[in-house]
Amino acid sequence: MVVMARLSRSERPDLVFEEEDLPYEEEIMRNQFSVKCWLRYIEFKQGAPKPRLNQLYERALGALKLLPCSYKLWYRYLKARRAQVKHRCVTDPAYEDVNNCHERAFVFMHKMPRLWLDYCQFLMDQGRVTHTRRTFDRALRALPITQHSRIWPLYLRFLRSHPLPETAVRGYRRFLKLSPESAEEYIEYLKSSDRLDEAAQRLATVGNVNDERFVSKAGKSNYQLWHELCDLISQNPDKVQSLNVDAIIRGGLTRFTDQLGKLWCSLADYYIRSGHFEKARDVYEEAIRTVMTVRDFTQVFDSYAQFEESMIAAKMETASELGREEDDDVDLELRLARFEQLISRRPLLLNSVLLRQNPHHVHEWHKRVALHQGRPREIINTYTEAVQTVDPFKATGKPHTLWVAFAKFYEDNGQLDDARIILEKATKVSFKQVDDLASVWCECGELELRHENYDQALRLLRKATALPARRAEYFDGSEPVQNRVYKSLKVWSMLADLEESLGTFQSTKAVYDRILDLRIATPQIVINYAMFLEEHKYFEESFKAYERGISLFKWPNVSDIWSTYLTKFIARYGGRKLERARDLFEQALDGCPPKYAKTLYLLYAQLEEEWGLARHAMAVYERATRAVEPAQQYDMFNIYIKRAAEIYGVTHTRGIYQKAIEVLSDEHAREMCLRFADMECRLGEIDRARAIYSFCSQICDPRTTGAFWQTWKDFEVRHGNEDTIREMLRIRRSVQATYNTQVNFMASQMLKVSGSATGTVSDLAPGQSGMDDMKLLEQRAEQLAAEAERDQPPRAQSKILFVRSDASREELAELAQQANPEEIELGEDEDEDEMDLEPNEVRLEQQSVPAAVFGSLKE
Repeated sequence: MVVMARLSRSERPDLVFEEEDLPYEEEIMRNQFSVKCWLRYIEFKQGAPKPRLNQLYERALGALKLLPCSYKLWYRYLKARRAQVKHRCVTDPAYEDVNNCHERAFVFMHKMPRLWLDYCQFLMDQGRVTHTRRTFDRALRALPITQHSRIWPLYLRFLRSHPLPETAVRGYRRFLKLSPESAEEYIEYLKSSDRLDEAAQRLATVGNVNDERFVSKAGKSNYQLWHELCDLISQNPDKVQSLNVDAIIRGGLTRFTDQLGKLWCSLADYYIRSGHFEKARDVYEEAIRTVMTVRDFTQVFDSYAQFEESMIAAKMETASELGREEDDDVDLELRLARFEQLISRRPLLLNSVLLRQNPHHVHEWHKRVALHQGRPREIINTYTEAVQTVDPFKATGKPHTLWVAFAKFYEDNGQLDDARIILEKATKVSFKQVDDLASVWCECGELELRHENYDQALRLLRKATALPARRAEYFDGSEPVQNRVYKSLKVWSMLADLEESLGTFQSTKAVYDRILDLRIATPQIVINYAMFLEEHKYFEESFKAYERGISLFKWPNVSDIWSTYLTKFIARYGGRKLERARDLFEQALDGCPPKYAKTLYLLYAQLEEEWGLARHAMAVYERATRAVEPAQQYDMFNIYIKRAAEIYGVTHTRGIYQKAIEVLSDEHAREMCLRFADMECRLGEIDRARAIYSFCSQICDPRTTGAFWQTWKDFEVRHGNEDTIREMLRIRRSVQATYNTQVNFMASQMLKVSGSATGTVSDLAPGQSGMDDMKLLEQRAEQLAAEAERDQPPRAQSKILFVRSDASREELAELAQQANPEEIELGEDEDEDEMDLEPNEVRLEQQSVPAAVFGSLKE
């Protein structure tokens, strides 16, 4: 049912309402200025025809004249109007109605950025460029400055979407006043629109040329911005006219010293693209003369060589297209010669770079001289520059070699006077080390010797070793080296050699005495001095020289002097001065380290054997066994035993053997015991030999020293009877049980043999150490028992029974060995004899080894 509602004069009288609208109309009539009532009514009419809905919005906005700034109503109304024309053509008049509606809204809603953004986007969709631009400008003028950041992103997107660079540039300039940190975005747009001149200006502004406070939004460093600027202006010289490219790049050379190679190449590239080839070549030459690192030099040189190659290729291509003329050939030859010269200069240029890094590098100066091989003038200039540049206190290498090589160059070319002048100047240089100045003086002497000026060589070295006006210690760094060179052993050694060859006996002796007085001699100098005196038959003087040298040094440096002194003394006097020789040996052995005592004791004992008393020799050997190192005691005992046997007989060595067994380690003591027992056996002392074997068995584990037990068994087979063999077997079982009960030994053997099969005790967790240790030992013991049983030889089928017989002991032993050479088993008598053993021994024999070892541990 359709009815006509009564309307006020301000409302349209032609509106038609449906029956469902009456409640909302009545509510509106009661609360005409309530926004909520209107919103409920509009929400209810969402499904109504569009004109009806628009009329309702217009009624609501007209009714709210006293409250015209209802953002909710305007926002919904404008959104609905835009949605109504969304799928229509932009030329439809309805678009204009919607635009007018927006304009009416901005009369009251001009401070609402959301409405401006929706309207601008709506205009952008219509493609109305000028209207859209002006609307954006109106929005920026209407809104406060704090809300401009919401408008500019859409505005800039609108500017970039149309090929209107001038409009976009002006818009970006306005935007940068609000947000100067977005300059990189503007620069990218300028590059894309081919406005490179202004882009370069902006890069120069933000690239820390004028604004040090600029921070890149893209995270670029100052150098990266500068590098972009250099690439831009060097690759587009015809488009960038407003900047002084040379000044900008050279300014970067002073700021970014770690990237000199790239900047120099950019500057040269700018001139190449500008067509100024000679200027580019000058830039390359300046670059390779100023760069400080090999990396920068490599970049510049490779770019320089590529430039020359491209010039040659371009010239050849031009000549082939236009025809070759005489001027072209000359120009081409000039370019080729220039390129070849550049390539040949590379080692020298690289050496210059290294010398710029460290002008005090001596080795690089020598390499530079070698590069000038065959050009004397350049070599002289290089040496002159080197000796003037290198500071001896900062030098890397030996600076005196430059002076020596300089003088050698003049000498090789026959200019001896110039060589002498160079070396004379070198002696006045304040070197850091005394050895450098000493080397220069020695070179002066060698120069004269090479040209047979012997007297001059002696005069120079005597001058070098003369006492200075102010004496100083050799290592006193506060004094110049000229005041310390008189203590240089190098100079004195050369002077001593020259005096021996060219001087007199007295002058040579004076030189050696002076060396000893200065306390700069070495053991070799002392020995040389003594040998020199001995050659001239001054034997006592030579011995005095040895004694002076001994007073200068301590062990171990004095070892060679003592050895030579004692050898020469014995060779000279033999037994004529025996007491003096003994005193010398006692002095030498007083405080002698064990490492050097063996030689002296052997020499002392030899003296006593040849010229002294035998008992004194034996006493010396006995002292030697105590004085030498433990590693040399075994050899010393062998020598002692051998000499004692030769002098006093074999029986005299028994005490020596006993002492050796007490002192030496188990391994060496075992060998001594075997030798001792063998000696007693050869002497017929069977019981003594058996006692030695019995004693030695206490340090012989049957599992590791099978050779000893085999030797004892062979001995018993040859010289024993059933009782001795039974005793040997009992001892063997007892010793094996003793070793098995040593838990520490078992653990070490187990860890050594098992490796990583079952792990180690240290690998166990702390809480499991008690029970896991025991379990690990039991497992290993069972494994060892199984291996021992597997390795045991098979038992013989026949048994050897010892019965009383008239046969000799040797015959019985032979029969036993023929029957079973490996093992002798006892018969029925053995079971009875076992009752005579101790109960503990019987129990050990009956049990297996692991049970005997770990029985108490389990309890």
